[in-house]
Amino acid sequence: MSASVLYDAPGPKAIARNRVYAVVGGVAILALILFAIKRLSDTGNLDSGMWDIFNYAGIRQNIADAVLATLKVFGLAAVGSVVLGVVLAVGRLSDHRPVRWVATTFIELFRSIPLLITIYAIWVGFLTDYSMWALALGLSVYNGCVQAEVLRAGINSVPRGQSEAAYALGMSKSQVMLGVLMPQAVRAMLPTIISQLVVTLKDTSLGYIILYPELLQTARLIASNTLVDGKYPYVSTIVVIGTIYVTMCLLLSALATWIERRGRRAKTGIAVASAAPAAGIDAPVATATVPAARPGGAGGADLPPAAGTVTKTAATDGTGGTEGDRGTTGTS
Repeated sequence: MSASVLYDAPGPKAIARNRVYAVVGGVAILALILFAIKRLSDTGNLDSGMWDIFNYAGIRQNIADAVLATLKVFGLAAVGSVVLGVVLAVGRLSDHRPVRWVATTFIELFRSIPLLITIYAIWVGFLTDYSMWALALGLSVYNGCVQAEVLRAGINSVPRGQSEAAYALGMSKSQVMLGVLMPQAVRAMLPTIISQLVVTLKDTSLGYIILYPELLQTARLIASNTLVDGKYPYVSTIVVIGTIYVTMCLLLSALATWIERRGRRAKTGIAVASAAPAAGIDAPVATATVPAARPGGAGGADLPPAAGTVTKTAATDGTGGTEGDRGTTGTS
């Protein structure tokens, strides 16, 4: 039985107890769902007429236009937030103190202000007649500050030797930042960046406060202006619009997963040489020359190597042993 780093593996009694908790919790959740469905059915919110409104061509066209408007704002905000995040991250890591102070103040200020207030202030103060640009700019400012902190964390996580090696090659600070550190930071923090883009997509729903016809604003208009048997189809509209939001977020998450896997795919086709010797091939031959006896004792002169030498040739068999003497040559 293996144990995790965070907690010990549960024993038999704990496993049985967890299974009981899981069954009880599942039954409770199922009971709540059934109770909610029954209440909605009793109040007439699940009648077929509440759902038939989505078969009208006008309502479907309104929803399609709202989806297009939402994606348009999201595209502008996504590009703007990433670009602003890169600029702010580089500015916060700058060696110049005024630049670093300005970037830090901007990030901390707009991260502290609620996004709804930022969007409304931009719309009222600067872009009253351009609600789309006001929404896109507000989303870019807030999410750009968050992306800047994400990129800064990614840059700081790159090993210091990367920048030192780049400086040793004569690269400037801008070249090191944009060519060495930033690509590695984006690759390391890509899941977090995409997660923040999903948040940006959901935050487009705040456009209702400035009357931008995005998906939530269109859903509010449909539910409040369509009367079915004396009732407004709020439940059916929420279910349909919520499903569209969930689908868009899942598609964006799937795209992020695909990009991450593609970026981390291992390269193949590189041959690696084996360290073990091949079977049936003799190892390198070692030759040793042993001089014969010296005439005259310790004080005598050595003979030339060509006279009276014994040559031994040995080869290792791959296990450290020798095969024996190959030959002996003597000259008298």
